[in-house]
Amino acid sequence: MSDQLELLTRPTEFLDYETDAVQAFIDHAVKDRSADRTTNAIELYYAVRDDVFYEVYGAPLSREGLRASTTATTKEGFCLHKSALYAACVRALGIPSRLVYGDVRNHLASPRLLSHIGGDVFFHGLTQVYLNGTWVKATPVFNKMLCKLYGMEALEFDGVSDSLYHPFAEGGGSMEFLTDHGAFDDVPYDFVMSAMRSKHPRFLDDEGNGTVRGGRLADESALTR
Repeated sequence: MSDQLELLTRPTEFLDYETDAVQAFIDHAVKDRSADRTTNAIELYYAVRDDVFYEVYGAPLSREGLRASTTATTKEGFCLHKSALYAACVRALGIPSRLVYGDVRNHLASPRLLSHIGGDVFFHGLTQVYLNGTWVKATPVFNKMLCKLYGMEALEFDGVSDSLYHPFAEGGGSMEFLTDHGAFDDVPYDFVMSAMRSKHPRFLDDEGNGTVRGGRLADESALTR
């Protein structure tokens, strides 16, 4: 492994995999830490996707709130939280990772959420992992149950192909990836918060340290039917 890739396996402020919370999450998710990297990356993908519930309301956006250890403890968050947790977990098993940010047209949303966001274009976070000599995008964000409620297929990951475009359950089509803001070695906190404040000011709470509170996205799925 090159020196640059080795740097991308180290813990950081936000990818704090040396903590007990992240280590416990990995122990629960992975059958054998000594298994090949692709197997472990896939197991961790599904653990982050389905064992950490996707919730947009009342989500912490402080520096502590976006750390992998916080999400591993609360087992709740949205793309910014889940992508960081996944990036931290794979690094703990020697798999290089980076965080990727972009703008997407998101179809898993309630009328209330769309109002807070200001439309259907969302600032979005996902993960890149280095497997078998190449970078692969992974998006362990929308858990299977929530996808079913919103009439979407859960996004799968095989460790070989990019896991990027959430397919619809009915009518064809998929989530649209509009803008790629690049890959980062750690959560670029100031950039992320600047993007959230400029793109989604009505989505933030009064203090600006989290998202609006009240309600559950799963409960709002009935309003989309």
